[in-house]
Amino acid sequence: MNYIVSIIGRPNVGKSTLFNRLVGRRKAIVHVKSGVTRDRIYGNSEWNGIRFSIIDTGGFSTSKIDFLEKEIKNQIFIAIKESDVILFLVDIKLGILNADIEIAKILRKCKKKILLVINKVDNGKLIYSDTDFFRLGFKEYYYISAINGSGTGELLDKLIEIFKKEFLKKKDKTLENEFLPRFSIIGRPNVGKSTLINSFLNKNHHIVTNISGTTRDSLDVLYKKCEYECILIDTPGVRKKSKIRDNIEFYSIMRTFNTIEHADVCLLMIDACCGWEKQDMNIFKLVEKNHKGIIIIINKWDLFHEKNQNTQKDYEFFIRKKIAPFNYIPILFISAKNKDGIENIIPMAYQILKSRKSRLKTNILNKIMLPILKKNPPTPNKKNKFKLITIKYCTQLPSYTPKFIFFSNFPQYIKESYKRFVENKIRSYFDFVGVPIQIFFRKK
Repeated sequence: MNYIVSIIGRPNVGKSTLFNRLVGRRKAIVHVKSGVTRDRIYGNSEWNGIRFSIIDTGGFSTSKIDFLEKEIKNQIFIAIKESDVILFLVDIKLGILNADIEIAKILRKCKKKILLVINKVDNGKLIYSDTDFFRLGFKEYYYISAINGSGTGELLDKLIEIFKKEFLKKKDKTLENEFLPRFSIIGRPNVGKSTLINSFLNKNHHIVTNISGTTRDSLDVLYKKCEYECILIDTPGVRKKSKIRDNIEFYSIMRTFNTIEHADVCLLMIDACCGWEKQDMNIFKLVEKNHKGIIIIINKWDLFHEKNQNTQKDYEFFIRKKIAPFNYIPILFISAKNKDGIENIIPMAYQILKSRKSRLKTNILNKIMLPILKKNPPTPNKKNKFKLITIKYCTQLPSYTPKFIFFSNFPQYIKESYKRFVENKIRSYFDFVGVPIQIFFRKK
């Protein structure tokens, strides 16, 4: 499950500092001046093996509302609606202000799990200050210092406890599907993702319109046909950051990113008539970064082929040129609306899943790869031109995705181009179509 935690509070209570602390790196700008954070900033956090997303929102202000303040308030309301848990942040040094009381009134009306977080407790004696935060009306409260991290461990423990309870509530409903492979259908808006789901199921399960952005959330669907059983995930279309029109769309896209992280194989859909665009490349790189299996699906091929003389071979060559050097990706041509070619998608996804989990025997890997590497050793560079680089041994690591480690006398001098050469040789002898593999060189 993908959980979302939002940090809500008035300006300058330390929301961005807490966000950076939980994410583990300085992603949000922190400044003594209030109102620096205006847009939503999101990141991923992990505690005790459980991952979740964190949203840093703009400061809630009771001052005269201009256009900017109105937009920030809208973002906060959306954050409240979309979150699983809300961290209501207040400042112990300034105490309760009118803005805190106004936020508390809003939060008490929503049916969400809310934790009152009292920040800037840099000195333990501040806990015994006269400020009565209990009158804000929240049972659970935590004293922390976001700037030095004190108290955040207890807060994270509570978040994980909440997530586990929520998981147990839904476990009975999802237990039978828990270990099924997850195939995520991703792409830009209006490329036919929901249409493909409907064609797979032979019914209008998802709303389909000509208006992009109809799908607002990631939707799981059970697919069961012949020997194949899996979860298909319909996701919202991913736009350029500058094209995101509203806050709901922002959260929709964020959930798509989370879906990619938890998918086994991603089906990247392209509109044949629009071609491969920059945003398609951005989505492709995101899948590659997460080391997921991938199939590129060219949809609406019937419409494109009616108006153009290009063959599938020409179109495939064009796509492969765009995604080079990633030449291991299968490309399928379909018409989701007419159900042409869709029968090949699920079997291909299963084949990728099988290859992604396959483990090569070390003796076979060495028997094939070492003679090749001996005949084609790494080229010495200027720094080590008098040193011969040799590779003596290789093995596949016991990981969920294929990772190979090669032991060399001078691994630090091996170029990236040689790493691609080794990867291509592995692919030429073993079946890793659609599966990203990682190559590492280590000192023997």
